[in-house]
Amino acid sequence: MRLQDKVAIVTGAGNGIGREIALAFAREGAVVVLADIDASGMKDASLALESMGGRAEALLTDLRHEDQIKRVVAHVLDKYGRIDILVNNAAIAGPRTNVADMDLDGWNEAMFINITAPMLCAREVLKPMMAARKGSLINISSEGGRSGFPGRAAYSVPKRGILALTETLAIEAGVYDIRVNAISPGRVRGEMLERAIPSLAESRGLTPDEVKAEMMIDCSLKRFVEASEIAAAAVFLASDESSAITGHTLVVSCGKHMLH
Repeated sequence: MRLQDKVAIVTGAGNGIGREIALAFAREGAVVVLADIDASGMKDASLALESMGGRAEALLTDLRHEDQIKRVVAHVLDKYGRIDILVNNAAIAGPRTNVADMDLDGWNEAMFINITAPMLCAREVLKPMMAARKGSLINISSEGGRSGFPGRAAYSVPKRGILALTETLAIEAGVYDIRVNAISPGRVRGEMLERAIPSLAESRGLTPDEVKAEMMIDCSLKRFVEASEIAAAAVFLASDESSAITGHTLVVSCGKHMLH
């Protein structure tokens, strides 16, 4: 097992990519702490982990509050004695509008959850990792943050910021043998995408299948990414197999980045 007895915190682990990462880490022997605001999703995810023999703990966490982030880290340190891995996965879509019509409250919420909260999580786990002189941080970015994304600035801007945060942390923490990397997913099959397709189809007078086909035009593999494929990349970056890799963004997009 590649993560045997490692202690990992995964934010946004109640569903989607975060859930798949938590499951993959558990399969590889890690103790997984799920931190999410979705109590129901976390309960289902932790039951799924436990049913496969994994070791999991679910902590209800609102990343909009700095004190709750500190509480999670303090609890994990008190119970397990260390933190080996942090996955900054939690994010929200934010307002879907052009900047000219942007609501400041919606913008500020998206900025906090999508970039400030990952910084705070990293800040808190880096302290014990620096003392232990080891650790791995993985930040989930998005191909939607690597170039302009009309109507989605509240999502795209912080996701691009995640890439700069990753490189900065990799430089700052490298002397302590702490590695910091990012994963940049393309369009991932799942509940969020399935919710968006019908509304996009209706607004553009297309069928859902036509919208899906359009979304795959700029992907060389002509398909969506599976959440399990993001999880496999996270396992690699968390494990000793990537021991010389830091400050890197691993693109998992079915080739979307090549066909912009």
